Amino acid sequence: MVRTLRSFKFLFTGPLVLLMLVVINWMTSPGDWWVQWAALGIGIAWVIALLRVLRAVVLAGGAAAVGAYLWHRQKPQGPAGPLR
Repeated sequence: MVRTLRSFKFLFTGPLVLLMLVVINWMTSPGDWWVQWAALGIGIAWVIALLRVLRAVVLAGGAAAVGAYLWHRQKPQGPAGPLR
């Protein structure tokens, strides 16, 4: 769970760090764009973090769906039976 929270945080901080690096690159050496290599690494890490967060969301949604199904199945039905 801690890894998922760190990944969620990185989804916001990664682009901010990259923006800061772009500004630094633009101010120090506008003709030489070394920031592209940092963008590649941060982009790969960002996609991995996104997949980790999406996996957690899908698992939580599936658990909630199973819980809702079991909750509604457990409720006693009226004399007419379940409404469909």
